[in-house]
Amino acid sequence: MTSIETLRAFHHPTRRRMVDYLFLHGPTQVGTLARELGQQVGSISHHLRMLQRAGVVAPAPELATDGRTSWWRLDQDSVTWSVDDFADAAERMQAKAAQRLNTDHHLAKLSAWMRESERADPAWRHAAFSSDALAMASPQELEELSEALRVVTREWRERIDPEDGTERRPVFVFSYGFPTRP
Repeated sequence: MTSIETLRAFHHPTRRRMVDYLFLHGPTQVGTLARELGQQVGSISHHLRMLQRAGVVAPAPELATDGRTSWWRLDQDSVTWSVDDFADAAERMQAKAAQRLNTDHHLAKLSAWMRESERADPAWRHAAFSSDALAMASPQELEELSEALRVVTREWRERIDPEDGTERRPVFVFSYGFPTRP
């Protein structure tokens, strides 16, 4: 189970961007993270320590070429939780807040794409998608779908060969499944 400390650390907007960057680019120097995210080195170092305490990142000193560089890598590349994982009232409130921040993060990425899509390369506009489905299902069947989607996404990522010379951009894929009414 994901701890409340991990949720608090992970769902800070700057830290979330840092985790995304480390996931996409692998171990990275603090200075590079600061430059790429438009932050100060001191701020990035602070956020890295917060993520380290939560077990999300770890130092990678073996990559340093001198004593002045600080390298970091992901220790945990995904965070999965349910508000129901937390029995304590205060932790449940924090988990609900993290849930809202997560949804805001997803919708902000979608909104940014919608604003920018007209200026995007037509190939990217054609490849982008929106998908929804409606079905009758039990809670167990919905859990099975969730796991199947995680497996499909993981297998899809593993088939991508980053060394094949193809130009790639970060892509964001998200889906939700929940009970509804017609």
